[in-house]
Amino acid sequence: MMLARVADSLYWIGRYVERAEHMCRLADVLLNSTLDRTESSGQVARMVVSAISDGDPRFEVSPWDAAVAITMDSEEGDSVTAALARARENARQVRDQLTTETWERLNLIYLRVTGPAAPREFSDAPSQFLHDIIADLHLFKGAADATMSHGEGWGFLQLGVFIERAQLTGRLLQAGFGRSLGRPVTEHAAMTALLRMSCALEPYLRKHTADIQPRLIRQFLMFDEDFPRSLRFTTARIEEHLSGVGRNVDLGGAAGPERLAGRLKARFQYAEAETLTAEDSDLLVATVLEECARLHAGIYENFVAYSLEMRLPA
Repeated sequence: MMLARVADSLYWIGRYVERAEHMCRLADVLLNSTLDRTESSGQVARMVVSAISDGDPRFEVSPWDAAVAITMDSEEGDSVTAALARARENARQVRDQLTTETWERLNLIYLRVTGPAAPREFSDAPSQFLHDIIADLHLFKGAADATMSHGEGWGFLQLGVFIERAQLTGRLLQAGFGRSLGRPVTEHAAMTALLRMSCALEPYLRKHTADIQPRLIRQFLMFDEDFPRSLRFTTARIEEHLSGVGRNVDLGGAAGPERLAGRLKARFQYAEAETLTAEDSDLLVATVLEECARLHAGIYENFVAYSLEMRLPA
């Protein structure tokens, strides 16, 4: 079995890298929305704040200041810079578990966003700065996929990616359509922005052409089995990778994380998406967020913070 500290670091590398990429898209869409002085611009800003801040006043400012905070704040854990710094620190601690190509790519991204020229580069061309970071993060993921052995360490890295992705997609759905957060988005430009924030605009248009409406967006982001950021896709990958890393470990029986991941996968695999009401969808998204939190706790309990008695032979 992999050392707990190694599993922990690889898991968090996956989470922080996924978080940094997501925050780049949110910041970019937020900045682009400022070009449109209509109701949709306000809806986009409210969506971004709801998706990341939970009422944090640091983000309830002008769109430009919010984008700067999302991208450059070195102290806020949800910012691009802070997430990449933490991903890089975790990678440094398990350098021997990463290939040279993977480590060098992550280190280059970190140096770019924390370098002395970064604030000026962001101020001069924010969209280009954010797009370049996203492209570099895609290169990191590609290097990891192509050069790392797809064993236990890879499984923990991917668990981090997909648990983070499921939670981020769930929060976007709550921010865009959740009844508890106020009036759902209805403006065409705001719904398009939501698809852009979830990297789903082109895949959605290929499936539904130009028919952009809340019901279809919810169905796509929740139930599409081929789109890699949908809840159905991410929950299936969580179950797959958790089964892989837990193959030789007792994961707590019916109450363990592997069973929880299996039930979460089944919620989407066997759901009748066309019959779900908006209220049903809200409830299902809230359940995903709650069960992802339980999965996170279960992973820690079984792989990171377990007692010696759990792993020593009788």
